[in-house]
Amino acid sequence: MALLLLSLGLSVVEAQEFNPHAVVQRNYNMARVSGVWYSIFMASDDLNRIKENGDLRVFVRNIEHLKNGSLKFDFEFMVQGECVAVVVVCEKTEKNGEYSINYEGENTVAVLETDYRLFITFHLQNFRNGTKTHALALYETCKKFRLGPQNIVDLTNEDHCYSKR
Repeated sequence: MALLLLSLGLSVVEAQEFNPHAVVQRNYNMARVSGVWYSIFMASDDLNRIKENGDLRVFVRNIEHLKNGSLKFDFEFMVQGECVAVVVVCEKTEKNGEYSINYEGENTVAVLETDYRLFITFHLQNFRNGTKTHALALYETCKKFRLGPQNIVDLTNEDHCYSKR
């Protein structure tokens, strides 16, 4: 259900400027994802991890493709009501568009699809204490699209780090 709602969110984002030929689902040119991005939706099979104060609830600010093929993410997240900026580097794996990082367990982060200019969708798999958690994150390149509340975590509300900018 969450995946369906995330897809609905993506379709609303792309409704006015959608070009189906521009959507990339493999053979990613990760250098093209470098730039400013904004978190707009997250979905997970463990909602506690992406709800307010969840350890996977992050607000992306920037993604940078590094010369060695890794991705650097600039995030913000809430800690005791305050925004905290964090920079993490995800190491490239052998699979195109897939990266790994140790944070709250072992993680893989993979691009599902992007058009490089408006949106990007990531799939996170977290392995911690014998449990696997999946999360999907939809990012946009501007604050243009303010989608309403859904049954997934809407990251465009005024109760998080973006409202402090």
